[in-house]
Amino acid sequence: MKGQRSVAIWCALFVLPLFLLASIMGAKDEKGSKYLCSEANPAGMCSADTTCGSPSTPCTVDIKRTSDAATVTPSVPGAKANAPFCIKVGTTLTWKSLSKNVGFVVDFGPSSPFDTGTIIGGSDHPIKVVAKKPGCYKFSAGACVSGATYGMCGETNSEVVVTGGD
Repeated sequence: MKGQRSVAIWCALFVLPLFLLASIMGAKDEKGSKYLCSEANPAGMCSADTTCGSPSTPCTVDIKRTSDAATVTPSVPGAKANAPFCIKVGTTLTWKSLSKNVGFVVDFGPSSPFDTGTIIGGSDHPIKVVAKKPGCYKFSAGACVSGATYGMCGETNSEVVVTGGD
């Protein structure tokens, strides 16, 4: 009986944590390799189904606070939240939240396709910017509901590919 108990304890203390660690490391490897901007030709994924707006047609990006994070969804029919999307140089992007009482921050870090740094707006304050620089850009977006307590904000990461004009 003592032998079975010690094997169970050994298993619980050493094998289970190793298994969990291996699972987590495998998940990180899979996620890390899915960044479009890490690919050789990110613009190759741009098509009518993934391109938002044009220099003559504006693009709207909706930022929402979800139950456990935030989402960024461009105004492309059938677009999936937080999926990479494309725009063309000269396209006006309107970052806004269609949800009530939501504030947001969009940050491209040191390199942005726009002439602005961090984009800060909200439900009642959409922000319009024009894509100026071609390339592939990673960005983070955060969204908070007005009056929320600490820890009630959500965040996400996504990418946008800016291609040459028409």
